[in-house]
Amino acid sequence: MKNLSVVTQFILLGIPHTEGLETMLFVLFLSFYIFTLVGNLLILLAIAFSTRLHTPMYFFLCQLSVCDIFFPSVSSPKMLFYLSGNSRAISYAGCVSQLFFYHFLGGTECFLYTVMAYDRFVAICYPLRYSIIMSNRVCAFLAMGTSIFGCIHSTFLTTLTFQLPYCGPKEVDYYFCDIPVVMKLACADTSALEIVGFISVGLMPLSCFFFILTSYSCIVRSILQISSTEGRHRAFSTCSAHLTAILLFYMPVIFIYLRPTPSSWLDATVQVLNNLVTPMLNPLIYSLRNKEVKSSLWTLLHPRCFIPEQL
Repeated sequence: MKNLSVVTQFILLGIPHTEGLETMLFVLFLSFYIFTLVGNLLILLAIAFSTRLHTPMYFFLCQLSVCDIFFPSVSSPKMLFYLSGNSRAISYAGCVSQLFFYHFLGGTECFLYTVMAYDRFVAICYPLRYSIIMSNRVCAFLAMGTSIFGCIHSTFLTTLTFQLPYCGPKEVDYYFCDIPVVMKLACADTSALEIVGFISVGLMPLSCFFFILTSYSCIVRSILQISSTEGRHRAFSTCSAHLTAILLFYMPVIFIYLRPTPSSWLDATVQVLNNLVTPMLNPLIYSLRNKEVKSSLWTLLHPRCFIPEQL
């Protein structure tokens, strides 16, 4: 791809209308970032050290935790760097990398939630065939597929954005490099590319979301056919954490990328929730509603103690 750009760096202006709040935002976002890293690392360790959790559902949960560690790491370190009083400049290559890895990890999570919905569909609708359908080979193939499709999707969006010439201005009215704000700086007509990007960014999440809704429609129908109240409660409890995480992931995506009239301040606020708060909440969602994960975490953190009966 021929690079026509004469811009060698961009200036990240940060979250709009937050001038003078840098110290408070630094402490707040640093706390979110640390809790996100620690929480997801604990989930990984709990699953790795508990043989009871070596099942397809927890295998995909491990992959989700890995994504939730790297996803906020795309934008948070640079944001914390300039909030602490350092330079807001980011190189052209750094901007390209931010945009690529943001959509690569976001796309991977999107596909991963779809795979996790399929896993719950098979577990509840076809329990006797679950171990055959969701074999180790199939799980590895699905996990690899989420990353491959995420990479393809991100490569397309990144190429679409940076094939344009950038010759100034170079002030990005946002706290990291994303498609809508970077395209505004291009020295060319971007209307056709914006439509293509809008369709691409919107079509992929909506397609995954439709598949998830279809899976859970079948799951709900199967659960309602369970005769025992305890069985229905256990099945709903298993799926509730996943549904909560899905809603937290998809609502900001739909709000940011599928609205006809964007607002930089509102988009940045919602984006912070998507980048920092949702990855921080996922470990809580999956551990608080899951007795096996809580038991494994207790064993991991208190190796010399007996596991309390309430766990």
